Amino acid sequence: MEKAQADCPYPGCFFCVMKEGNPTKRRASILKFFRELPSQDDDGQVLPISGLWNTAMAHPNDPEFIKLGIFECMAALIWKGLKNRRWLSHDQNIYIPYYAAHIIGSYTMNLEEFAESAVHAGVIPPLVELLRGRLTWVEQRVAVRALGHLATYPSTFDAVASHGEILELSIQLALSSLEIVYSHFYQFVDRRLGYHCDLLTRGMGGMEMESRKAEEWASQLQCWSLQLINCFAFKPEFLPDICKPEFLVKLPSMWGGLVNENSPAGIGLLRTICQHKLGRGPVANCPAVIEALCNIARSSDDWQYMAIDCLIWLLQDASTCHKVVDKAVPALIDLAEISTLGDHKRLGDSIANVLQECVQSQETKRNAISSHIKEQIVELLSSKQRFKWEKSMPKEDLHIKQAAALVVKLEGNSLFSSGNIAGAASKYSEALSLCPMRSKKERVVLYSNRAQCHLLLQQPLAAISDATRALSLHNPPNRHAKSLWRRAQAYDMIGLAKESLLDAILFINECSQSNDPDLTMKQNKVPDYAERLVKKQMRAAWLFREAAVKHGGVRCEGDGGDVYGQEADDSEWETASESDIGHDGRGEADDDDDDDSEWKNDSGRKEKYDKTSAKDKNHIYNVMHAENDV
Repeated sequence: MEKAQADCPYPGCFFCVMKEGNPTKRRASILKFFRELPSQDDDGQVLPISGLWNTAMAHPNDPEFIKLGIFECMAALIWKGLKNRRWLSHDQNIYIPYYAAHIIGSYTMNLEEFAESAVHAGVIPPLVELLRGRLTWVEQRVAVRALGHLATYPSTFDAVASHGEILELSIQLALSSLEIVYSHFYQFVDRRLGYHCDLLTRGMGGMEMESRKAEEWASQLQCWSLQLINCFAFKPEFLPDICKPEFLVKLPSMWGGLVNENSPAGIGLLRTICQHKLGRGPVANCPAVIEALCNIARSSDDWQYMAIDCLIWLLQDASTCHKVVDKAVPALIDLAEISTLGDHKRLGDSIANVLQECVQSQETKRNAISSHIKEQIVELLSSKQRFKWEKSMPKEDLHIKQAAALVVKLEGNSLFSSGNIAGAASKYSEALSLCPMRSKKERVVLYSNRAQCHLLLQQPLAAISDATRALSLHNPPNRHAKSLWRRAQAYDMIGLAKESLLDAILFINECSQSNDPDLTMKQNKVPDYAERLVKKQMRAAWLFREAAVKHGGVRCEGDGGDVYGQEADDSEWETASESDIGHDGRGEADDDDDDDSEWKNDSGRKEKYDKTSAKDKNHIYNVMHAENDV
């Protein structure tokens, strides 16, 4: 220890203290260091703080520093930075409030006893000041993170909630966080604060890396704000403050982007809100939220099940059922044959039971459910009953039904190849009525083929419905590549960029693992048509798009000169044109156990198709049929 101190230009520095071999002396020195650090004005203070930051991230459950007063020290340093701007601007002290708040958050994220110690040490008031924006958005990011951890525990939630402005500040931050980061950092490269750039990239830098990290941190700022609000949402007394229409309607779009795929984000908060009757009413009164829940439920979003939960709870509540039934029922019917989704077992049966209860509970109420919706539910329940009947049906009869369905399906293929798309769709519907319910692979094919017909007939909603049914029947769910691609196109047709993007990305992932010769990517190359759609939707679903539109747009590095946030001229993209096909015009047959009549391409968007001559249209269909697996 003496030699270390002799070599060190800073007598008694933290790193020398940590090298002390005597445990008793070491603890005493650390205790003294934490007590004295906030009152010192020496240079080089950021070095031990950054060391503590690394230690907190690496060992967040180690109690040693907690017992020795690290929370009191960090709270005092934040206060010092807020009150003493001369000290804050000296040397590298500008980093200290950020590191101090981050340390508090790291030590409180796992253990309730540490959170209790932090509250007793007085960390909440200085964190609230950072949350207000007294410094900058990077300090807001770590402050809302730390407060979110403190609000998670029953023993410390009241201490957080006692600061009444925290909830309102969190809501405002969730709404404005992306615009704040865009306008204060991303938009103007020459105005970026140096310490922000250093924190984001930690010396690994360049403007492109800084921009990428800014997107990640912005989504974290929003998601951590939502996490803090979510803690309040479990308490009914706070729901009126949370369930304001202007906030609820924004929640479905707060998805965090691809960099936050593990955060439930806005849909997670909506799920918490819908668990309580006080929350379901305001949600049901927002048609845009219900429509968004239906879109998420019929998507490949990781949190698809959360949207399904919300719709089910809204239907089970007599006071909200009639407000959402017209939108929610069709979406849930499309999902009624899904087996397992995450931890949800026999989810399709649960959906069918809820819909049956919905009909029964509303029968006594005049005009509570429209005849059209009621017919859809009755048809679903009949199909469930049909499945039970087939269990006792002789195998020979089932084989006859299956053979009949195959004959009709082949008739549909023939009509499709001749250009009679409506006739083909009708034949696939007929085949579905004949096909045994247990013949899931065949029904996946029929639904997916009919979805393709709907695409060509410019019926995107019907295409989404059929593709979703195919994906729900498939085992595992949401992994049927061709249905994913068709639904991605249908979502694009109605302007749902996020849902289209998720399906397109999952389509590419499935192609990379497929043994189907029509889908396997040659030399791991992403098909051009899929790459074009992904690029288009990445632009449309860009995290900062709304903020960029508001602030005039910005040229984004690394994107070929595209201007994000401005309505760029998106040229027509096509799915698998003739140049993409690469076959010699001869039909190919798959094995009987595979998807034996599916197509992987479409004729493109309506504008382009309408300009095509009748002769050329016929040629397109013939080419597509040559590509089909007949």
